[in-house]
Amino acid sequence: MDLLSNCKSSKVLVPRLSSIACKCFALVIIVLVLRAAFVSTFFGGFEQNQIAISHNYSLSYMSEYGIRKDKFVEVPQIVWGLNNQKIAFARACLTARMLNRTLLMPSLSASLFYKEIDLLQPISFDKVFQFERFNSLCDGFVRLGHYSDISNHTSAFEVQKGSGRRWTIQRDMDQLRQSSQDPIDRYEVIRITGKNPFLWHDHWPVKDYARVFECLVLVDEIAKEADKVINKIREVGREVRGKAEVSQNDIHLEGHHLQPVSYVAVHMRIEKDWMIHCKKLEQRLNVSQICSSKAEITERVGNILGLKTPTVVYLAVADVLLEDSSILSGWKEGLLPFEKKKLGVDGIYKKYPYLIKSAIDYEVCLRADVFVGNSYSTFSSLIVLERTQKMMRMGVGNSCGGGTDVRWPSYAYNIPGESKGPQRWMTNMDDSSLQAISYGSNRISC
Repeated sequence: MDLLSNCKSSKVLVPRLSSIACKCFALVIIVLVLRAAFVSTFFGGFEQNQIAISHNYSLSYMSEYGIRKDKFVEVPQIVWGLNNQKIAFARACLTARMLNRTLLMPSLSASLFYKEIDLLQPISFDKVFQFERFNSLCDGFVRLGHYSDISNHTSAFEVQKGSGRRWTIQRDMDQLRQSSQDPIDRYEVIRITGKNPFLWHDHWPVKDYARVFECLVLVDEIAKEADKVINKIREVGREVRGKAEVSQNDIHLEGHHLQPVSYVAVHMRIEKDWMIHCKKLEQRLNVSQICSSKAEITERVGNILGLKTPTVVYLAVADVLLEDSSILSGWKEGLLPFEKKKLGVDGIYKKYPYLIKSAIDYEVCLRADVFVGNSYSTFSSLIVLERTQKMMRMGVGNSCGGGTDVRWPSYAYNIPGESKGPQRWMTNMDDSSLQAISYGSNRISC
């Protein structure tokens, strides 16, 4: 301090400026200032890198050691349609992942009641999808657990999901972050109550949902029923092709009966309750590309470029339409429409509740060589998501060009496409949320 005061006095006394002591002190000050600036810049960046490294470490830790097996998340019974339930289940899984917890195996709903919640028939997740297979395929990403895994059944922390306009996406995220920290994180079970998980705010990108959907494998009983339906479709297709070959007397087709027979699946939404819903939706959104009449669907499917005929067209329709024979008429020559009743497989479906029927039809449409659906249908949208994911896994980056020569092409009949056909359809896997799939959109990636 004495030296500093002496040097300050040198502002008045010029001779002292040349003193060695003051010059040395000034040099030290300059070095310290420069060093401080350098440290601030370098170590400030270093600190940011350390934060990133720490974040990556936590992710690698979760990946290496898996989701915690001694901490759990419990969610309400999952309700509504099959694919609403799949989305709700995936959202619950991703919520548990964010909290680094195991999701307790939830109950699904076998019946379909939108308003009478007390009439919903619960069905265990493992009666529809393979439990162990799910954990194997999703190992290190998300995890399911049994209620028997809980050691303390008396203590759970309850998290009430908010609702209404004031419950913003940011407030929801803040609640999740708070739940991931002490003291809440100390609880063995976090029980999330309130609305159906389908209605929770969406914080995750499409790719995360797709990762969960890939792990959903039907139990053997249901998968075998779907195989029966698909085998019947292909059997009819072989008969149709055989008759065409005989009528054409084409000796060049000899041996083609050994090749797999392709089929087209159309998710046909024309039942009355859907038409009422979609008309209201068109008015509310001021959009004209949601509803499609039966005539519009048949015309657009018939105009798909490169579609080889004769071919079987499987119509995935609501049971109420099975008595309406008009859905089988008006198709372009060479397109042979079949629904479950005409195909002779309706007995398979009658054995099961709504959820299982829908799961069988979903599998039949998913595995079709060509799929055509409605971009405002969650059922259609999830099928296209899975088909897009399959193509990407096989290295197909874009199926929007060309005809049906690309494997697993999908189309949206509610949107006009090339040559008066339906619009080619791929899921945008880079979307930051599942909004377009959950509620529909006419902005499809093709």
